[in-house]
Amino acid sequence: MLSSDRTTLRQFYSQTWSKAQQGQTLNALETQIAQVISEHPEYHAWLSERHLDTDFAPEWGQTNPFLHMGLHLGLREQLATDRPAGIHALYQQLLVHYAPHALEHQMMECLAESLWQAQRNQQSPDEAAYLACLEQLRKL
Repeated sequence: MLSSDRTTLRQFYSQTWSKAQQGQTLNALETQIAQVISEHPEYHAWLSERHLDTDFAPEWGQTNPFLHMGLHLGLREQLATDRPAGIHALYQQLLVHYAPHALEHQMMECLAESLWQAQRNQQSPDEAAYLACLEQLRKL
């Protein structure tokens, strides 16, 4: 399990990427993280030690690379476990219309909204509302 401490989590991303770049053996979680990082070269500079304490406020118009990569990992875990039930089948159906990485980005919008609503309402994420949001991707 990864730490919920922001600095520790970001250091883990940085160390994982460094290990991957050096060709060191990665465990399963590190392999997943390295894959996501490799798909986002625009974030590689943010993995240096001097950037690990950077704040990313939405009103600054800057995407938080760590949040973005974390959403990829969370979504991939949902797809692997089919939780919420039906998400994997929906993903497979949507692949007809989207490239895999682009589809993840579309789905992550729904995931982020679901997590934001849950945090705002101080409750667990509403899986039905989340799946309904994902279903809307069929209409785009």
